[in-house]
Formats: sequence, structure tokens, C-alpha cells
Amino acid sequence: MVTTYMGLHETHEIHELLMFKNLCLTKATTMGALVQDEELKNILSTDATATKQQVQRLQEFITNRGAQQ
Repeated sequence: MVTTYMGLHETHEIHELLMFKNLCLTKATTMGALVQDEELKNILSTDATATKQQVQRLQEFITNRGAQQ
């Protein structure tokens, strides 16, 4: 049996992950503007880019409530 939608508890857990990833993105972006070491700036920039993609994917899950194809 294939479930079409996520359960409420699954949606809640994804929401918690989304909030955590938003916090990570905020911190990486803020720290990236403050650091002077170029290597660390590159690491934070790479992390921020990856985290933005992860946030977008999590938002899709929340918006679609995980509708599977």
C-alpha cells in the first residue's frame, strides 16, 4: 500500500528540520561576512549554497505535504 501524503507527525518533523536549516543558513551567511580568512569564507559560502538548496527542498515537502508521484 502506497501512502499519498505524509502524516501530521512527519510534516512536523520536516518543519523542525526546516527551522534548523534556516538557522544554519543564517549563521553561515552572517559569519561569512565577518571572517577574514579566505578559506573559511569559501567553506561558509559553499555551506550556505548547499543549505539554500536543502531549505528549498524541505519547503517543497511542506508545501506539497509530501505528495508522491
